[in-house]
Amino acid sequence: MRQFKDKPSYPFTAVVGQAYFKLALTLTAINPAIGGVLVSGPRGSAKSTLARALADILPAEPKATEQDKGHFITLPLGASDEMVTGTLDLQQVLDKQKVEFKPGLLAKAHHGVLYVDEVNLLNDALVDLLLDVAASGINNVERDGISHQHTADFILLGTMNPDEGELRPQLHDRFGLAVDLSSQYTLSERVDIVRRREAFDQDAIHFCQQFEAEQQDLIDVIEAARPLLETVNCTDVLRLEIARRCEAANVDGLRADIVWFRAASAHAALNKRNVVSVEDIDAVEELVLAHRRKASQSGQMPPSDQTNPDSNTDQSMDKKQSKPNSPFQRPPESRREQGQWGSMAPETQVTDDIDELPLTSISDTLLKHSTAVFHSNLASAKNKGRVSGGQYRNTEKSQAPNWFATLASNAGKWPPEKLAYQKQRSGQRMLTIVLLDTSASTLGSQLLSKAKGAVLQIANQAYLKREQLTILAFGNDIVDTILPRVRAPKNIRASLDQIKAGGGTPLVNALKRAQVYLDNLLKIMPDLSINSYLITDGRSKQTVKDIRLPGECTLIDIESSAVKRGRAKQIAQQLGASYLAL
Repeated sequence: MRQFKDKPSYPFTAVVGQAYFKLALTLTAINPAIGGVLVSGPRGSAKSTLARALADILPAEPKATEQDKGHFITLPLGASDEMVTGTLDLQQVLDKQKVEFKPGLLAKAHHGVLYVDEVNLLNDALVDLLLDVAASGINNVERDGISHQHTADFILLGTMNPDEGELRPQLHDRFGLAVDLSSQYTLSERVDIVRRREAFDQDAIHFCQQFEAEQQDLIDVIEAARPLLETVNCTDVLRLEIARRCEAANVDGLRADIVWFRAASAHAALNKRNVVSVEDIDAVEELVLAHRRKASQSGQMPPSDQTNPDSNTDQSMDKKQSKPNSPFQRPPESRREQGQWGSMAPETQVTDDIDELPLTSISDTLLKHSTAVFHSNLASAKNKGRVSGGQYRNTEKSQAPNWFATLASNAGKWPPEKLAYQKQRSGQRMLTIVLLDTSASTLGSQLLSKAKGAVLQIANQAYLKREQLTILAFGNDIVDTILPRVRAPKNIRASLDQIKAGGGTPLVNALKRAQVYLDNLLKIMPDLSINSYLITDGRSKQTVKDIRLPGECTLIDIESSAVKRGRAKQIAQQLGASYLAL
């Protein structure tokens, strides 16, 4: 067993339930070229436990040493590019006047698992880098004239809690397989999970010994499937079937077709067959399409996680299962309130072109702030720096040294005659987040239509300012992500027209979810500037005085009546937000 702080990891075969996740991991262990696994699910659904246990069931590579087997490398959210890809070993320069490459996390994960918890909070550029290396198996490092290349064959495993923010849509497709987990277990499974966990905590070594035979059997199955994979054939008829299903799912590009073929081939090899069958295609369909299928082309639900498919037998999906509205649909966050609006069926209203609103742009706010700073520094410019081109320049060396550029410019001499500094990050990262009230009360007097018009103006402004945009809708007792964090699109009217309203108003849930989401973003992007808009008619009895959204916050009141209740203005005061009546 792999040791972690002198304690064995929890055995893969000892995990109760989550058979679909286990299947995805097993297939990826057989063929890492599938491209990694993305796991979405709430806390308590065994995401991390199974992720950490994966390294133990990987067969040893033919040329790998015992020390190289079963690496499990965790990538922290705050990791730098150099920490991941590797960097110049400056200690060797100091001690031996010799430039050497210092391996990063990618090299350490070779022949093992690279695990990214909360991958949705990882820097997008870093995720792109990880996926490129995982697909190619090669890590190329370029640093100011210094080039290094090494193999990096690893299984990339990313987990995320959708309540803490969605993964960028472009990155969804880059993961080979995806699984949406549930933390719902049967009563017997809950009892079994607790019993096994207690036994593991009391005597981990003895507990692991009880599963050694099952662990070894699974390792043997994977080890036997790997060479068989090279002999697996797939008929043109089944290749055409894969293409048809991808087209029906309205996926982008051909990555789904490629991954589907690889996953189906791995499934055939897992079952000791060298010909792909329809059962193999069916078994991996949702693993391939769950995160790629367009929302308007919903497909079958994945097999229930309560079933336990035998890894040595054919896996087939139940074609009669119900169809979800979204492959990552989440259960309601609270019970439906039975009130005036609670029993109405969700309805939609088209987006209205309302009068122009006096919106505040993050860019304009930052410009005012920087102008004020410029004028305050102007009087002391002689002491602190100089004024040039309408910008204040500080002559103090506040940037971090760029040691690669320093060594290159000084021909490797140490100590260097002159230090080079890292380039200061240009531009300011800006995010606009919109919380749109879609409860049934907004259907009266075409309030939803007007609210969508306000969202359209906010989105257009964000697009012109090149800001990122996130839209959350709260109504029908759920909070739903309408638009994940992306560069604001040029036109979202069609998407807004499809939003429906109904049910109660989960105002507190929406604000708390936004608060957690934004706080997590600020942990990895401290320089992020945030502008929040809450669009609501205020028809909620919930108190929000203990909630604060980071950045600037504006409440847009869409209430329309001869005698206003003034509830929206009270909510704005509780939030410490600016108030704007539509």
